[in-house]
Amino acid sequence: MNSKTYKMIHISAILLVMILITIPVAAGISKVGTTSAQFLKIGIGARSMGMGGAGVASVNDASALYWNPAVIAGFRSTKVLAAYTDWFLDTEAAFTGLAMPLGKFGTLGFTFNSLSMGKMDVRTVERPDGTGEQFTAGDLAVGIAYAKQLTNYFSIGFHGKYISQNIWHCKAASFAIDFGSHYRTDDNRLMIGASISNFGDKMQYTGKNLRIYHDQNPAEFGDNEYLPAYYETSSWDLPLIFRIGVALNLPEFPLGDLIAEIDAIHPNDNNEQVNLGLEWGLNRMFFLRTGYQALFQQNAEQGLTLGAGLRYKLINSYLIMNYGYADFGRLQAVQRVDIEIEF
Repeated sequence: MNSKTYKMIHISAILLVMILITIPVAAGISKVGTTSAQFLKIGIGARSMGMGGAGVASVNDASALYWNPAVIAGFRSTKVLAAYTDWFLDTEAAFTGLAMPLGKFGTLGFTFNSLSMGKMDVRTVERPDGTGEQFTAGDLAVGIAYAKQLTNYFSIGFHGKYISQNIWHCKAASFAIDFGSHYRTDDNRLMIGASISNFGDKMQYTGKNLRIYHDQNPAEFGDNEYLPAYYETSSWDLPLIFRIGVALNLPEFPLGDLIAEIDAIHPNDNNEQVNLGLEWGLNRMFFLRTGYQALFQQNAEQGLTLGAGLRYKLINSYLIMNYGYADFGRLQAVQRVDIEIEF
C-alpha cells in the first residue's frame, strides 16, 4: 500500500475511535415512548438496512433522502426508488423517493413516506364486542429536498417535510426539516456523513373523537348534564435523530468491491447506539450485505441484518433490486424490498 492509502486508513481509524467514544460507558436514563411520529424512525431502503442501518455516509440510492439529503448532490443521474417494508403487527411501511440532478443548480428530491394498517373494529366499554363501526389509523410524511455541492468533495442538503398522523377522526400534524453534510476523498475511498433528522414542531391530536359531554356539577339536579367539551391531549416532540458515519470503500479488494461503514446514532428518545454495515459487490452487478443494529443500546431487540442486490443494465438506464432482512429478537423479523430505476 502506498503512503496515501496508509494516511487514509489512519484518518479512518481516528474517526472510528471518535464515533465509539460518543457512546456512553455508563447506562443513562432511557426516554422510550416520549416522542410522537415513531414511523419516522423506520429505516428506509433494503440496501442500507441490509447493512445494519449504517447508511449516512455510503448510501448511494434515493433512500439518501431519508438518511442524509446531502448525498444526492453527488448524483449524476435521476434516481427513482420505491421501497416496501413488512413491519410489525400487519402494518406496512412504504416509501417513494425521487432525486433529480439539475446540473450546476444542485439536486432536487421528493419523498412520500407512509405507515398503514388495516381497518379495525370500534369497541367501547358498553359494547366490547364492537359497535358495528370500523376505523383506520395511519401516518404520512411528504417532503421536498435540495442539495448542493459546495466543493468537489463536500456537499450539504436539506429536506423539509409535512408530517401527519391520524386515528379515526383525530389528527396531529407538524412540519420538520432534515439537514445533512457529506464529504468524500477524491478517489471515493473515504466517505464521512452527518445528518440531523426530524427537527420541527411538537405534535398534538385534535378532532371530533375527543368531544365529550360534561356535567359540571353531578350532585346538583336540574342543571345541563350535556355541556359540550373536549379532551385536551398533550403535545409531544418529534423523534430527533443525530447520525454521524464513516465509510471505507475498497474497490481493489480481491474478487469484488468492499464497503464498510460504522455509524453512531444519538436519538432524543433513547440511548445512543452504533450500527455496523458491510457490502460486497461483484462487477457492480451483484451485491451481498450484512450488518448489526443497535450495538450498545439498552434492551434492544435489533441485531443481525442480511441483504442482497442486483443491478441490471437496460437500454438507457439501470434497474436495481434489493432485499433486506433484519432480526428483531423476540419480535418478528422484518423484511424489506425495493426497486430503483436510474436514468
